[in-house]
Amino acid sequence: WTAAMIDKLVSMEEAVSLVASGQTLGIGGLTIYRRPLAFTKALIRRPDPPRDLTLLAFTAGLASDQLIGAGLVSQVRTCYFGLEIFGLAPMYSSAAEQGRLNIIEESEASLAHGLRAALSGVGYLPSKAWQGTEMFRLRPDVKQVTDPYSGQRLTAFPPIHCDVAIIHVLRADHRGNSVLGGNPTVDRELAAVAKTTIVTAEEIVDRFDEQIDFPGLDVTAVVHSPRGAWPTSCYPLYPIDGEEILRYISACNQGEFDDYINS
Repeated sequence: WTAAMIDKLVSMEEAVSLVASGQTLGIGGLTIYRRPLAFTKALIRRPDPPRDLTLLAFTAGLASDQLIGAGLVSQVRTCYFGLEIFGLAPMYSSAAEQGRLNIIEESEASLAHGLRAALSGVGYLPSKAWQGTEMFRLRPDVKQVTDPYSGQRLTAFPPIHCDVAIIHVLRADHRGNSVLGGNPTVDRELAAVAKTTIVTAEEIVDRFDEQIDFPGLDVTAVVHSPRGAWPTSCYPLYPIDGEEILRYISACNQGEFDDYINS
């Protein structure tokens, strides 16, 4: 109860200092919607940015691509990496082609079950997913078990843990209670499973007139970050800025990633 009453509002500089080299960094949002780009840009610009990060995202998009372009990421686990209608994620595609990333093959099922296993504090969660596929050849760490009741062969998805999660929200109060504004993806699960959860918020409020999406008990720090998801969208406040995303892709393709990030 005492922890729930603490004022957790911090500066962006204080928030990015909570990420350390070698950690697993969970990115909230979905593809090019509600991504914490103000945070990831500040992380890249940190005087001593963290290295050797494992990037965890249900679907990875623009923020993840920029972290890879800056050389902060050595490993990726996601079931999709791209920019939807705008095509491939340029820095990820380049790094993957050059063999500079360890890519852990995931699916929606493996990510969902892995997070739930971590939340449940168990060694695995059983599922029918992946049965009859070649995924076990790509992921020898994922085992198969026999259901003791039915005798059916099942997939045993291991837990997926997260050191730091960064989630952009519509509204948050000083204690970290947060409203996502629809399309929660797996942000509530990320907030609960991460050892450190950082919320960047379009608006800081004193009280809510609506139901919150996840409680401040799961949150370590809150940053006031208006337009913190731009150029991805943050419904209903602002849409995707397609021109800016195309400008980013063009800069990457012309070898001007650093100039873009520092502009």
